[in-house]
Amino acid sequence: MAEKTPQELIQIDLKPPKKDWFDPTIDFKARRGSWSYPGAGKNLKYMGFANPREWSPMDDDWQLPDDWQRIIFEGMRERLQKYRSFQVFMDICVRCGACADKCHFFIGSGDPKNMPVLRSELLRSVYRNDFTMFGKVLGSIAGGRKMSVEILKEWYYYFFQCTECRRCSVYCPYGIDTADITMMARELMMLVGLNINWIVEPVANCHRTGNHLGIQPHTFKDNIEFLCEELEETVGLTIEPSINRKGAEILFVLPSADYFADPGIFTFMGYLMLFEQIGLDYTFSAYASEAGNFGLFTSHETIKRLNFKVFHEAKRLGVKWIIGGECGHMWRVLHQYMDTMNGPAADFLEVPKSPITGTVFENARATRTVHITEFTSDLIKHGKLKLDPSRNDKYRVTFHDSCNPSRAMGLLEEPRYVLKNVVNNFYEMPENTIREHTFCCAGGAGLGNDENMEMRLRGGLPRGNALKHVRDAHDVNLLSCICAIDRATLPPLAEYWAPGVEVSGVHELVGNALVMEGEPERTTNLRGEPLKVEEETTDV
Repeated sequence: MAEKTPQELIQIDLKPPKKDWFDPTIDFKARRGSWSYPGAGKNLKYMGFANPREWSPMDDDWQLPDDWQRIIFEGMRERLQKYRSFQVFMDICVRCGACADKCHFFIGSGDPKNMPVLRSELLRSVYRNDFTMFGKVLGSIAGGRKMSVEILKEWYYYFFQCTECRRCSVYCPYGIDTADITMMARELMMLVGLNINWIVEPVANCHRTGNHLGIQPHTFKDNIEFLCEELEETVGLTIEPSINRKGAEILFVLPSADYFADPGIFTFMGYLMLFEQIGLDYTFSAYASEAGNFGLFTSHETIKRLNFKVFHEAKRLGVKWIIGGECGHMWRVLHQYMDTMNGPAADFLEVPKSPITGTVFENARATRTVHITEFTSDLIKHGKLKLDPSRNDKYRVTFHDSCNPSRAMGLLEEPRYVLKNVVNNFYEMPENTIREHTFCCAGGAGLGNDENMEMRLRGGLPRGNALKHVRDAHDVNLLSCICAIDRATLPPLAEYWAPGVEVSGVHELVGNALVMEGEPERTTNLRGEPLKVEEETTDV
């Protein structure tokens, strides 16, 4: 947790800095708590990434390749030719500032270089110097900067203070996707061996064992069996999901945090209960035991490498289509990248059709993959579930629109529809902080590590402020979301900015409310807490 109190952290100096923004100097020693540890050499080496070694941002010498400037130049030229959007985004920004105050990191830090327009300018200035006629002739007069070690260090500091949440893009009159600029900057840094370990280690683990946590297939199976035993104690029913079963109709993929860490495990229990109740013919894969994709924070090539295993397993197991669990970056990859990146990857699968309601999910025709809240909301709409919302009456619930499912794929109403059918007390945060305008958890895109905690909490100020508002106005005590990263990063944010609010997934609440056939009388929720809210009595 940050050493500063909330009252100290909100003392934000918004006066323009004395230094010109052209000055790239970063004192990493003085800025502890706002940057992340670099990728370990062993992880870079395992993935075949460039320049594996051990180093620290506080070192004077970052041990860059001798020809690092040429590598960056050639990498930028290649990407300008390959990605038309990158070229357009470098050229069309008029620096209007519409995005300036939309970034949670700028709001929480007051650092001008965390304005999306200026953060992008850190890369755009080098582009302008090396790839435009005006920049080549006029240099700094045209806004160009000659690439240097100091600028590269500045990139590392600020492009790993962007969670790729895309909130700024909602307000850009030209539709510039600043997240794509961050992705390009990170790709360029990867070419000379610069990344953070909170990204590189999960990538290496996922490539090695199929999931971010490095859990091997037998441990994956053991974890599921343990959670089924816990579920039997709570619900009183035996559930035996299948793993690696060929011929199942549906492959269910999910983030590894859902079967490993609190509070995700309770969401996982909700999945199991739902599928058991409706008799769904599904299977897990112990080899594609992670549908999350940290390649999104590394490079387009890494996205493709990690995404491939999901569809390879779907083909090997002979399933018809795929359901995906509550995970943010998984859904941006599946929704926006997979179909063209694996090109087309899912032509051996069928267009998803619910075996319970008969609904054909036409929106999933390209990817053959349906989000769990789409699937569950369809079941509820057709009256296929018996639900008792009073089982969640101890909770007064609000909903956090996770950035990637909401802004990137428009998944706005389905989770709300599910929640409003499984809880009696639901309250929205202020309108300008939800749906397309949602504020980020400030720990996504690989930034959810402990050494970066002060910047996480600064970036979490807007979400924390909205959460505190509904806590104070409506006694909200539970923040629900559909992202595994959110379930990991929001608890410390809530504890800091809105104490007394817990965090859950949507399907944890589904599991609490679901009345299963043959179940004995239930007395506790999935967390083992009493279902009934104890009423306070006053002695007369």
